[in-house]
Amino acid sequence: MTELVRGTPGLVRAVNDRAALHLLLRQGPLTRPEVSRLTGLSKPTASQVLARLEDAGLVVGNGLRTGLPGRVPETYRVNPAAAYATAVDVSPERVAVRTADITGTVLGESEAPVPARPDREALVEALRTALGRVPAPRPPRSVVVGVQGAVDPTTGRLAYASEEDMAAWLFPDVERTLGEALGLPVRIENDVNLAAVAERAHAAADCPDFVLLWADEGLGAALMIGGRLHRGHFGGAGEVGYLPLPGAPTAREAGDHYGRHGYQELAGGDAVRDLLRAHGVPGADFAESVTEAVRRAGTSEEGAEAARAGLGAVAARLAAGLASIVTVVDPGLVVLAGRLCTAGGEPLRALVERELRVLAHSRAGVRLSAVTGNPVLSGALALALAEAREQAFGGPPPLPRSL
Repeated sequence: MTELVRGTPGLVRAVNDRAALHLLLRQGPLTRPEVSRLTGLSKPTASQVLARLEDAGLVVGNGLRTGLPGRVPETYRVNPAAAYATAVDVSPERVAVRTADITGTVLGESEAPVPARPDREALVEALRTALGRVPAPRPPRSVVVGVQGAVDPTTGRLAYASEEDMAAWLFPDVERTLGEALGLPVRIENDVNLAAVAERAHAAADCPDFVLLWADEGLGAALMIGGRLHRGHFGGAGEVGYLPLPGAPTAREAGDHYGRHGYQELAGGDAVRDLLRAHGVPGADFAESVTEAVRRAGTSEEGAEAARAGLGAVAARLAAGLASIVTVVDPGLVVLAGRLCTAGGEPLRALVERELRVLAHSRAGVRLSAVTGNPVLSGALALALAEAREQAFGGPPPLPRSL
């Protein structure tokens, strides 16, 4: 049951309205008596709330509830057309878009190529093209864009991004400038952070304090503390590719170039491919190499022992960086995501967990990502929906009194 608060009549009405709306999102369609029972409101007050929300266009009738004895009650649901939200995932190859109505029902998805010219005008046109391929009846209330980088809140510029891949994004006040050019409320978020937001409803559904390690061509992490993203003062929390580790050159020796020092040099995609090749495991890239290592390690064929040793070495390198992270953050869970972890599957997960137990004084569990499809789009849509609902409903979801 949703607990209500006391206050001025206007405040009480606003809280009651939000409680009813979020209840209908979670459990609707519902009848007036059901809204009364589940919110703790009296039946007359529940009727007033629903009438008020219906007049505001936030709630619509959903037909009659048949098959029950007595008077046939009318049911209500959140009006899907009350607001819309859009998620965008930008990679070096393409711009992917997903749009949903306020209930979370996806209206469509689309992709468009990234601009050939690395300038702001071409970027805006590419985004406009991608957004136009999944039109909503009205402009979205919120657009969340996932990128390989992070906005530094102290400067408003995109930081921690490849100048080669993200050159078109490297201009001042990037969120405001893009929003004005598109005529939409734009929020830019790090892609690994968005993957963690998506995982919050999947592998990490039972743990509000977790670390997501994204192991792909590049390495990144996201920190979820108390169910909220921790971005850091300069927006760079989780940029673990720069983490200095024994066995890898430091920035002092290699310079500032990303990928030539630290955790990235030790356990990034190229390093993993080269490590497995040294153990006799072939592969055109790191994902193929890891897949082949897992396959061979589970057999008795020639090279199986070397493949097991190579897979163990990969796990040890991943765990070396994770040990530093979990020692500082003390999460309840580590989620392994990205193509490297997908290719390694359960055999790699088990090896990483074993190595982490040896290296760190941590009881954090280790799980594989449970998000299907594009986790960046899923996380971006979750954030966009939360923002759209907060605007349309007049505030965040009401919290239980105990919180």
